[in-house]
Amino acid sequence: MAFFRHPTAVVESDDIGEGTKIWHFAHIREDAKIGRDCTIGKSVYIDTGVEIGNRVKIQNFVSVYKGLKIEDDVLIGPSVTFTNDLYPRAFSWGEDKITPTVVKKGASIGANSTIVCGVVIGEYAMIGAGSVVTKDVTPFGLVYGNPAELRGFVCYCGRKLSKIIREDDEKVVYKCECGKEVETARSKPGSPEHV
Repeated sequence: MAFFRHPTAVVESDDIGEGTKIWHFAHIREDAKIGRDCTIGKSVYIDTGVEIGNRVKIQNFVSVYKGLKIEDDVLIGPSVTFTNDLYPRAFSWGEDKITPTVVKKGASIGANSTIVCGVVIGEYAMIGAGSVVTKDVTPFGLVYGNPAELRGFVCYCGRKLSKIIREDDEKVVYKCECGKEVETARSKPGSPEHV
């Protein structure tokens, strides 16, 4: 076995990457795909058909339901909730009700956040703890609140960006204290498709 599985974990999938660690009481369903060097925390549930990239860290008590794709280098904090049905009813359920959600490379989702299905969380975006995300999140966007709103931008390293070094009508380029430059799309006032 090229991955670590705690004795209490239930692992039904055959598609788990080398170096991945699956901890206490986790349940990985059949046909889930988990990449290399991931950490799956205590009591995590990963549904059938979910796709998880490499070096992803999913902390304790997260439920990852069918229809979710998580790209490489994503951090999902404790007790994050993902939904997959925009119109849930106990008496009507079917595969046709699943609304896909994508978490792009390098994004971080803070503890106890809720991600309403059908959104795309952009590359290296950061979701503050306890947020309710109802719209797409722009790459490098810092969002928090209920509903989550754009509050600024963050660097690859996670620090909030404030020093603008170039800008035009389409983009803004920041320089972080870590030395990296980050180019972001200029927010369009009243844009309903992104926060």
